Amino acid sequence: MVELFLEGGPFMWPILILLLAGLGLVGERAYSLNQSKVDSDGFMDALRGALKSGGAKKASGVCDGHDGPVANICQAGLAKVGKGPDQIEKAIENAGSLEMAFLEKNMGWLTAIIAIAPMMGFTGTVAGMIFAFDAIAAANDISPAVVAVGISQALLTTAFGLIVAMIIQIAQNLFSSMIDGMVLDMEERSIEITDLLRDSK
Repeated sequence: MVELFLEGGPFMWPILILLLAGLGLVGERAYSLNQSKVDSDGFMDALRGALKSGGAKKASGVCDGHDGPVANICQAGLAKVGKGPDQIEKAIENAGSLEMAFLEKNMGWLTAIIAIAPMMGFTGTVAGMIFAFDAIAAANDISPAVVAVGISQALLTTAFGLIVAMIIQIAQNLFSSMIDGMVLDMEERSIEITDLLRDSK
């Protein structure tokens, strides 16, 4: 693998940098999204019980004991209890927007790497073909031995660029699916907590 990498020429290095950057972002997203997971059914049951037995203050303590977007939007709504349903709904909507932005953090960078890696590979391909034609002109010969190095470089950069894009694309698709599920759960719980707090004092 190292030998193939070196044969690919100078454009392999930026492709490698893109791969490392992409894997770093994938690791960050995987950790962050995993931390955001929560048993929302169990949480809402605990919140509902606390709200009935101890009011908003006790329910807020339940939120403090949980991580994740659902707990955060519920906490935002609880902070506005007693200020009217409009204030509660607005607080929950604002918190939901912030949580959605957090869930989608760095996804744009993954998209950029998916687009740039193949282009970098194709640029290396063009460079390799130029090298091959220069070799033909210098040797005044079109034998396979003369053009082999340039063509090999051209094919390797394309292959590595596409491989990097595919790796990051698979991870991005997985994260997008996870985010969609979390956003749907947030929306459902937002409605539920709004109804619970509408008449709370």
